[in-house]
Amino acid sequence: MLDAKLKERFDNETTGNKVVVYMKGTAMAPMCGFSAQVAGILQSLNVKFHDVNVLADAEIREGIKQYTNWPTIPQIFIDGKFVGGCDILTELHQKGELAKMVK
Repeated sequence: MLDAKLKERFDNETTGNKVVVYMKGTAMAPMCGFSAQVAGILQSLNVKFHDVNVLADAEIREGIKQYTNWPTIPQIFIDGKFVGGCDILTELHQKGELAKMVK
């Protein structure tokens, strides 16, 4: 069960920022290929995003998976809504839909 304080943190982060990426590493120093791919796609669209390094805190790493009911990292939120992971973001980008979502 997700801790109430952690849920509140996720609620605040995801609604307080246009785009949020829970990732391994940071936007400037991704620590896995999937996180690097997501950061690269968003950067190619000149999207400013709030990055949360899940490797820095095991509670956040496990908590975000419970919050979204999604088993993998990275996890992307746009306008407070969970979009998905790397594969979904890549597909949206290839279809030209992502650019519209992040404007």
